[in-house]
Amino acid sequence: MKFRFHHNGSSLTLDSGLCTGCRRCVEVCPHEVFSMVKGRSVIVDRASCMECGACALNCAPGALSVVSGVGCAAAIINGMLSGKSPSCDCSASCC
Repeated sequence: MKFRFHHNGSSLTLDSGLCTGCRRCVEVCPHEVFSMVKGRSVIVDRASCMECGACALNCAPGALSVVSGVGCAAAIINGMLSGKSPSCDCSASCC
């Protein structure tokens, strides 16, 4: 099942000039946000990004950056953990 959220992936950036083609982002991303094209990583499904930060943490050359713990997925998880209604204030139907 693929989850899509309104603001997910908005903090994700990729500097393709720094990408060495190691494929770590493709391997560690739980939602298949990345693919390899001509030996370099590309973002193919930004809306599925849950901004967990695994890609950036595993990108040795620093081609990827993302702000972890933001977006709709984080709001839903934090709401469930705190016992409150989840809200990311994006006006989408996910929360």
